[in-house]
Amino acid sequence: MSAGKMAASGRVDDLALRVALKRAETDGIVSPQEIHHLTAQAMGTFGTHPYLQRAAFIWAAPFSLAEQFNRRVSFIAAFETAREQGIEDPFGFAEKAVTETQGLYNKGNAPNLARGTIGAAALTGVGLFAPILMLLNAFAMLIGAGSAPRTAIALGQGNKNEAEKIIGNSFTMLLFFAVMLTAGFYAGAPALLRLFGASDATLPYAVAYGRIYILGSVFVLLVMGMNPFITTQGFAKISMLTTVIGAVINIILDPILIFGLGWGVRGAAVATVLSQAVGACWILKFLTGPKTILKLRKENLKVERNIILPVMGLGISTFVMLSTESLLSISFSSSLARYGGDVAVGAMTVITSASQLCTLPIQGICQGGQPVMSFNFGAGKKSRVKEAFRFQLTLCSCYTCLFWLLMMLAPGAVAGIFTSDTALIDYTTWSMRIYMAGIFAMGFQIACQQSFMALGQAKVSLLLACLRKIILLIPLIFILPHVLPDAVFGVFLAEPVSDILAATITTITFFARFDKILDRGAAKV
Repeated sequence: MSAGKMAASGRVDDLALRVALKRAETDGIVSPQEIHHLTAQAMGTFGTHPYLQRAAFIWAAPFSLAEQFNRRVSFIAAFETAREQGIEDPFGFAEKAVTETQGLYNKGNAPNLARGTIGAAALTGVGLFAPILMLLNAFAMLIGAGSAPRTAIALGQGNKNEAEKIIGNSFTMLLFFAVMLTAGFYAGAPALLRLFGASDATLPYAVAYGRIYILGSVFVLLVMGMNPFITTQGFAKISMLTTVIGAVINIILDPILIFGLGWGVRGAAVATVLSQAVGACWILKFLTGPKTILKLRKENLKVERNIILPVMGLGISTFVMLSTESLLSISFSSSLARYGGDVAVGAMTVITSASQLCTLPIQGICQGGQPVMSFNFGAGKKSRVKEAFRFQLTLCSCYTCLFWLLMMLAPGAVAGIFTSDTALIDYTTWSMRIYMAGIFAMGFQIACQQSFMALGQAKVSLLLACLRKIILLIPLIFILPHVLPDAVFGVFLAEPVSDILAATITTITFFARFDKILDRGAAKV
């Protein structure tokens, strides 16, 4: 019987495992008291009114039950893994696995309690795998972000043949990157994951998840790198369905593979890979079918330097932005751990999640505006390019200003979405106001930077991508704690200072060059 099924049924057939599980319950590792503890914790965040308490109990019960289930199933899975690998102390191994993974899981990630994965272990595996995942995404967008604007410009110029060559060359390069990255990351996964902080307890889960995900990286690269070609042609609904179909399949497969078949973290990885595979098939079927304007053709698969180098030159800014995310994360985590301890790191986890509620929507707005701007730029319609940019800038700046207002007025309420820990909420409330003080500027920063991409301005876009993170933010993270009396305050302050400075420079640069770029017109693609 699988770990998931045993936990669900409450029945364990193996005598040694039963004894170990009973001991774990007695020691509080998988204690049923976890239900009462978490429910009480959640109820405390709602207030003391009887109706609020009752509502809190109803709200908290499923999460706390999931927490107990997570601990129990994690212990069973780890205990069995230890015995299979011949580890001398399977109980100690399982205890450490539950303690480490569940502790990491709960630090600013309470909303995920209901995921019910071998639960914490899967999340830990994903967390440790995150830097590799970021690099996979970076290589995908090196092609996707660079090829989509050039394809739209070629369409605007009426050069359909050149646009189709870009699609074919991009497809081949994505396959090449997939082969190279799969070979490198698969072989180097254990060493890399150790470097990223995997312990003896978490490494087996991280490797199990990571290697399966890596084997399916070809689908990840194809989805991220080829889907922009659908958007560029104006088929926004088809492009959106790629994401929706993948997400739905993942949601359906996760519980089936993780619990139904008892695959644990491997099930989570397989579910993700299969969902991406379906998405990749969906994209390729469309790009080779009758409805597409631009087709993926066999004769265009041979890579040509004059086609692919400009694509990679334009996409390099997005590549730098994505690939440096792991470096940025390490910089923040190391500095906060040094000056503020675990609670500061936990607050940063919550803040990072909250900030994505701001940045992801405006990036989506800009991705939607890019084909419009690029096509009209290629067609020489300057007024339409200006109109599209003004709309994009207005929408992005209004959204970020409203988000900034929310962060300043109710940071605690936002923090409460991501964690129920009172101490963590209090700390996050204070630190979020500092970190988000310049978030209003991101609307200007992203709208202008992405517009440079849409207009084919590769060098300027790359410089501005490096400006905020590499030139400003990362150095400030290490400099400001030594300048200001409160070191933790200095670490968090680095973000708004870099946001405002980078946005100011980017906006001024864009408006100074915008008319000149339009007057010069698009180069022949």
